[in-house]
Amino acid sequence: MTALFNSLDAISSVRLIDGPTPIQRLNRLESVLRSDVALYVKRDDLMSVGGGGNKLRKLEYLLGDALAQGCDAFVTTGGLQSNHARLSAAACARLGLKCELVLAPMVSYDGDGYTQNGNVLLDKLFGATVHEVPRGTDALAFAHERANELRTLGYKPYVAGLGGSTPIGALGYVSGARELLEQEAQRGEAFSHIVIPSGSFGTHAGLAIGLAMANAQPERIQAFTVLSPLDVAITKTRDLIAQVQAQLRFQSSVAADAVRIDGSQLGEGYGIPTDGMLEAVRLLAQTEGLLLDPVYSGKAFAGLLHDIRRGAIAAGSSALFIMTGGTPGLFAYRQTFDRP
Repeated sequence: MTALFNSLDAISSVRLIDGPTPIQRLNRLESVLRSDVALYVKRDDLMSVGGGGNKLRKLEYLLGDALAQGCDAFVTTGGLQSNHARLSAAACARLGLKCELVLAPMVSYDGDGYTQNGNVLLDKLFGATVHEVPRGTDALAFAHERANELRTLGYKPYVAGLGGSTPIGALGYVSGARELLEQEAQRGEAFSHIVIPSGSFGTHAGLAIGLAMANAQPERIQAFTVLSPLDVAITKTRDLIAQVQAQLRFQSSVAADAVRIDGSQLGEGYGIPTDGMLEAVRLLAQTEGLLLDPVYSGKAFAGLLHDIRRGAIAAGSSALFIMTGGTPGLFAYRQTFDRP
């Protein structure tokens, strides 16, 4: 399998993940659901740096690219409770890079719990400089302006966009796909469904390319959009897949109909709680002692539960849910979870 990923191995990266993240079966949840679908989670929330999460895979390549260019400052953007921002701050602390975060409110939420707790608290604890900009600000343009200011101060900055889901960042989940394929080989069986949240599209794009490189059925991936309207999510995911494919000079393409995204769990919009999300977070916590986040994995797991209950996943199948992290975000949603 290594030879299949030679083009990936030639690209600069840094090591932020200690080893393969474990796969665990959700036996008690299966029992409670009375489900004949075998349920598993891949614990990408279990990583040693910064509280873990899928963004570390992307940062291995983004920060690798930054260091290869001789950069000593990293500037990136996100929502106020961005997991990517938190992990950027933590990874930069580990590597000795200056980190500047441009954060904009993407959710209307009152109270200090949202604006001062969760990821916001950790961003500052990890030593990042945080620029909070008003809603509607072009955060990426602000980031480039700040990068110009840093240059005048003698820094060489690297700018990454929302969620780190650039063609470089998406390589993290090409690597993640290789890791998953090796784990499937060890267990002697492939998962019939791989379920993920779709936010800034990088996780989906990287996994799809990685599975396609090994001829391992990228159509197994079922994403649930938590950020964009369904048509936008499909178009942008396909576009990013094409960009990653070109970067790796990978000849085979991912078929358009293999990009499977569901819009049923978005609700009123990004970061806005839904009844399905609340039930999914509580159910996994109370059956398996595992924590989903309220913005990404909570909504996607709600989609998985819905598909199981309506019979969209056949009895005897196996479903793997990628736990993408984001647990600190729970603490920003205390008022939501106080509701019965």
